[in-house]
Amino acid sequence: MEKKETNGSPTILTPRQRLKRYVAHTWQLWVMLLPAMLYILIFCYVPMYGVQLAFREYNFAKGFLGGDWVGLKYFKQYFESAMFWPTLRNTFVIAVTGIIVGFPAPIILALVINQLRNPRWKKFVQTIVYVPYFISVVVLVSMINILFANGSGVIANFLKMLHIVDASVNIIGSAKTFLPLYVLTGVWQSMGWNSIIFLAALSSVDTQLYDACRVDGANRWQTMIHIDLPALVPTIMILFILNMGGILNVGFDKIFLMQNSTNLGVSQVISTYVYDVGVKSSQFSFGTAVGLFNTLINFICLVFTNWISNRTTGSGLM
Repeated sequence: MEKKETNGSPTILTPRQRLKRYVAHTWQLWVMLLPAMLYILIFCYVPMYGVQLAFREYNFAKGFLGGDWVGLKYFKQYFESAMFWPTLRNTFVIAVTGIIVGFPAPIILALVINQLRNPRWKKFVQTIVYVPYFISVVVLVSMINILFANGSGVIANFLKMLHIVDASVNIIGSAKTFLPLYVLTGVWQSMGWNSIIFLAALSSVDTQLYDACRVDGANRWQTMIHIDLPALVPTIMILFILNMGGILNVGFDKIFLMQNSTNLGVSQVISTYVYDVGVKSSQFSFGTAVGLFNTLINFICLVFTNWISNRTTGSGLM
């Protein structure tokens, strides 16, 4: 317990008194945190009571808590359904491809921007690469439909002229082009914004290290390999763990807007399937069970990736 001097004699503070003293000294910080805490409480923790729908037979008349308990019935129904493997496979393929292609992109961009010596040119490049992030998903998909339209799309015709894409392929409607179109447009939109945290990490590198590299005759490539990359490793591992924790949470809105009857075989993921069966078909218990299964897989990936990171690099979330 903490001791406080009172008239020459120490007074022992109780845990409650220490807590009041701490809050009195830091109340401004708690006021600043209050909106974020309320947001997390209302939108993240309160809705968790709905998870029990996955184990109940939902009944409109009885409400969320009044349905009959059915245990793992809807989990078994999903595992035995014809859509289990297709939705799981499509979700994993899209998510893993997005991580493989999209995760290194902001790191490389941050390393390149960090090597720019002209401050004005550096700010200009940063502004240009940040802008796509502020385009809404609806506008982005509209741009994709216009630019890659069969016959009239500028980019589509350009790719066909270079024979990168066969002239007979409808890029928007083809199952073969859905994955690269989804992933690459996502990388274009987000890599500039995602590079901010890596640029912040690079700004904390001691400038004396760069001076020592120049004295030793190292070029920019060697500087990036031996100075910049090691400085980014802790940040890279933490962000990689967080990305793995949401590996199955592929963007519902973008996939839903890009989805059509011709690419449904590769674009039907768990989140869109939950929407189809849970909302459109009013099978709320079944949709909740599928969503809970999705969350469980994400949690397992998060814990496993964090364990690997702690064992290999010594850095992780816990």
